[in-house]
Amino acid sequence: MFKFIICIIAGLGAGLGTGFAGMSAAAVIAPMLVTFLGMPAYEAVGIALASDVLASAVSAYTYGKNKNVDIRNGIIMMLTVLIFTLFGSYIASLVPNKTMGNFSVFMTLILGIKFIIKPVMTTKEAMNTVSKKKRIIQSIACGLLVGFICGFVGAGGGMMMLLVLTSVLGYELKTAVGTSVFIMSFTAFTGAASHFAIGGMPDVLCLIYCVLSTLLWARIAALFANKASAVVLNRATGVILSVLGIVIIAVSMIQ
Repeated sequence: MFKFIICIIAGLGAGLGTGFAGMSAAAVIAPMLVTFLGMPAYEAVGIALASDVLASAVSAYTYGKNKNVDIRNGIIMMLTVLIFTLFGSYIASLVPNKTMGNFSVFMTLILGIKFIIKPVMTTKEAMNTVSKKKRIIQSIACGLLVGFICGFVGAGGGMMMLLVLTSVLGYELKTAVGTSVFIMSFTAFTGAASHFAIGGMPDVLCLIYCVLSTLLWARIAALFANKASAVVLNRATGVILSVLGIVIIAVSMIQ
């Protein structure tokens, strides 16, 4: 029963973060499973990534249905992110790096506060004024940056993409989140498959509980997000990220 409760709560937080902000489930589920269930970190991350696959996919479907996904540039960024994540991982293996272990945790909190204080009010009309050629170049450059940081630091993909899409590429918030979860569904699948191939199958019950809980809450959050106004969505996203950031920091301190 304790295992069930922890997995459901972890899935709830991860699902809301994914549906509202394109946040990686790994940032929430992994520390929860490690801290409260004593699960090995590698196994916990594998479960988190597996939970991310369906949650991101159903969120991307919901955003896409409402025309809030930039598929063409999303694919370009996704391919660049995947390539440079491998490159970043290789560089990280050569350079000892412990100072940025909590990068994604603090980034979640900071980004949440940012959305509350300075909401993203860009419109789709303004977003579409950028030329196709410039947008492709920006997508490649940002995918390079996000991928390298994710590979080097080992976390923060969803948050990095949301920050880059809204602050650098000037995306409207719903399109930024929709494009982010579209990309995350593929990167999470790649990560989960590699984790299971290397480490074997994880705790099956934990896997099922986390996947179903994350999927349910991601779907609910995505449905709400696509119907909400820009102001409400910014505030809701900010509050969700801030609360998750505080909870994850608290969980990390317990650990």
